Amino acid sequence: MNDVLVDAAGRTITLRRVGVLEQLRLYKALGPDLSRNDVYMALAMTAASAAMIDGIPLPFPVNESGVEAAVERLGDAGIAAIDQNFVASDVTIVTAEAGNS
Repeated sequence: MNDVLVDAAGRTITLRRVGVLEQLRLYKALGPDLSRNDVYMALAMTAASAAMIDGIPLPFPVNESGVEAAVERLGDAGIAAIDQNFVASDVTIVTAEAGNS
């Protein structure tokens, strides 16, 4: 996925594809309690999908502190921009699958 987007703060965010293996590792790193929390996991997956902010690498989180650090760096503007990108991607995929162009 390597999409690049700009958030409301004017920062360039490069996205990474979070595949099944990365999701599995994130669930394992966060443990049974946090990985069952749907709201937390949605935010963690969003944060984990950011690879760089303004060209500065954002490491894939390997524990709860890593998720919190990524969320803190992204802030509201970064999280919102990534979420909007995912929603737009989902709409495009559904439209294409339905044959509506």
